Amino acid sequence: MKQMKMEILLLEGLADLKFGDLPVAVENTLGKPHEIENLGEEADEELDTILWNYDKEGLSVFFEGKNNHVLSCFETDNEETTLFGKKVFSMTEQEIIELMKEEGLTQIDTEEEEWGEKRVSFDEGLIDFYFQDGKLVTVNWGVFVNEDGEIEEFDEEDEDED
Repeated sequence: MKQMKMEILLLEGLADLKFGDLPVAVENTLGKPHEIENLGEEADEELDTILWNYDKEGLSVFFEGKNNHVLSCFETDNEETTLFGKKVFSMTEQEIIELMKEEGLTQIDTEEEEWGEKRVSFDEGLIDFYFQDGKLVTVNWGVFVNEDGEIEEFDEEDEDED
């Protein structure tokens, strides 16, 4: 794998990889994954989710769709990951919240997960930060994809109607 810049691009992707890319584009950039999991075959869900794990890179890549699987989400614990030019894993929860607010993301949702991590989410950026004992442990960001592998627009009004 060539060295890739670990730069989170909200609603777009990670560095050169863009949401909506096909698995072949991801493989051309990252190489073959260390592990592949199919998360959608047990349940009778609308979407199948395929997870590619890149352990050395500290990166998981999610593909969703039914008829056409496309890149929909990333999760990382890579210490070199940046967001808006800042290394997020060296920041505190409060510093991340301030950074997101500075960038205009103000819809904050927090929850204590049953497995013990605290989740801090910014809905308009479709990004979740997971903290354990006050330290950032993973970041997850993505987009919504329909069964045909098309990226669906995130409409905040739809979210408010729930």
